[in-house]
Amino acid sequence: MGFAGTPAFAAAALAAIGDAGFEVPLVLTQPDRPAGRGLKLQPSPVKMLALARGWPVAQLRSLRLDGRFPDDAAAAREAIAAAAPDVMVVAAYGLILPAWVLALPRLGCINIHASLLPRWRGAAPIHRAVEAGDAETGITIMQMDEGLDTGPMLLVERVGIAPDETTATLHDRLAGLGARLVVQALHDAAAGRQAPRAQPAEGACYAHKVDKAEAAIDWRQPAALIERRARAFDPSPGLHFSLDGAPVKLWRAAVVDAPGAPGTVVAMGPSGPVVACGEGALELHELQAGGGRRVAAVDFLRGHPVAVGARLG
Repeated sequence: MGFAGTPAFAAAALAAIGDAGFEVPLVLTQPDRPAGRGLKLQPSPVKMLALARGWPVAQLRSLRLDGRFPDDAAAAREAIAAAAPDVMVVAAYGLILPAWVLALPRLGCINIHASLLPRWRGAAPIHRAVEAGDAETGITIMQMDEGLDTGPMLLVERVGIAPDETTATLHDRLAGLGARLVVQALHDAAAGRQAPRAQPAEGACYAHKVDKAEAAIDWRQPAALIERRARAFDPSPGLHFSLDGAPVKLWRAAVVDAPGAPGTVVAMGPSGPVVACGEGALELHELQAGGGRRVAAVDFLRGHPVAVGARLG
């Protein structure tokens, strides 16, 4: 089988596939990206795992034969044809698979998607489920077609979303679940036990990629939404506001009932300052100054005093 994926979510699935004894003649992943303070090129988690296990890796900028990088697409076509996989597993690859890729494997391409389709089609299903306050999510193993996460479902398993869930914690739970389910799906495919079913016609939402511009807090929004967004944007990009002109990240807060002008510190709660919002208020619990580390709000206040009546940007 072939594999296409890039981040840690995908690496968990690839490791499980290898551990289950499936041959992996080809791994597709995105090119190395600059990261860290030195902006040195860093390989993806999928690439690091594949190299450690001796699996061939192809890093491509595009799969479109008529796109900006036709040489990459031609190389991909040659590599996939040479590997001749019966099936291609796709997990958070980051590139759209054109029709010619979908048609090459004998059993097609299957995708590990981190939502209960058709809920949250698109790039950031985990973030958007937390942000929206969904009570549950899950993993859908899907037979891919040319649409955006529109193909028939092969396996679905649900998980609850805890009231204090972050994208980080939910990601890790779903990565493990996706790894287990894709191995089951591959065994089903090998045995001819696949039972694809169409997605429900209603309830589709688009989980657009998180933009850094979304990370700035608008205190005019409801407190409940801001609290959910703090958890949804953990670990990245983080939710932030300004204090005396300097950026501060908000990681944890609790919704409370306190009136006041949005963005105004209206009280000091037992765990931190209480900030009025467009609807309700937030008691800030965990903060991070620029260049610092996450700390409890009461500890943050020792080095960054905030008075009742202060306005937060």
